[in-house]
Amino acid sequence: MQEPYRIAFVGFGEAAMAFVKGWRDIGNLVIRAYDIKTDSGDGAVVAAKRGDYDALGVIGAETLADALEGAEVIFSLVTADQAFASADAAARHIGAGCLFFDCNSCAPGTKRRSAQCIETVGGRYVDVAVMSPVYPKLHKTPLLVSGPHSAAAMTVLDCLQMDAKVLEGDVGRASSVKMIRSIMMKGLEALFAECVLAGRVAGVDENVLASLDVTYPGFDFTKRAAYSFERMTEHGKRRAEEMKEVALTIEELGLPSDMARATVQWQQRIGVLGLEAGEDKYQSRADAVLARIHEICEERELEE
Repeated sequence: MQEPYRIAFVGFGEAAMAFVKGWRDIGNLVIRAYDIKTDSGDGAVVAAKRGDYDALGVIGAETLADALEGAEVIFSLVTADQAFASADAAARHIGAGCLFFDCNSCAPGTKRRSAQCIETVGGRYVDVAVMSPVYPKLHKTPLLVSGPHSAAAMTVLDCLQMDAKVLEGDVGRASSVKMIRSIMMKGLEALFAECVLAGRVAGVDENVLASLDVTYPGFDFTKRAAYSFERMTEHGKRRAEEMKEVALTIEELGLPSDMARATVQWQQRIGVLGLEAGEDKYQSRADAVLARIHEICEERELEE
């Protein structure tokens, strides 16, 4: 392996920063990154992202082309709705043989379209599914890898001390696992939101959760409710975009996507409220959501 190892990130949000934090002890890596937030007209947004670069010892590029110049490995970690556009844009700047790790939460069909962009210009596309939240595991977060370049990909990921496994099959195989799993994982969050919010308004939420704990002992519905509100409050907008890709995955399989589409609505509805997660209690988190929803309804009534 050539030293120093040259890595580029397309998108430098939570997942990218977690990976870089985990690599701190590896050494001899040159890491560049480009994030569209540095193109923002809001100076505070730009300064915050540049602060992220500085804090982690990453070279912040002004353009995508600058970030990708000379890169041997590229990690794409953008929002699901920007994944294909990012691959298409990156394809104009990557070198032959460069490994392109598409770690975004997308439908297999979206991944295959992205792969075509990268492969056409001589890059090596790798379908990567990130199988759990990146904290606290950082670069040890479990990954699934699929596609024709999986062996080469594993050589790199092993060097970076990442926890990756190959899922034999073409591009889209790993993403199928991620997408179909999200029907349940993100869907549970949406079910918790609808159930708990209705319970709070009716004044029976504690009774409902206690009853569920009797039916499914050991699940701890109270703790799970608090966690679900925390995830939706902080990441609902991003999760809504992912769930659109989940719905697309289901439809590509010739099945109705009613549950996935409903989950999009709840994730988006809570994600756009702009709330902080607050204390680790489902009651306070649910009440904050209800209060903000009522405020929005009142504002709309006044506008009418």
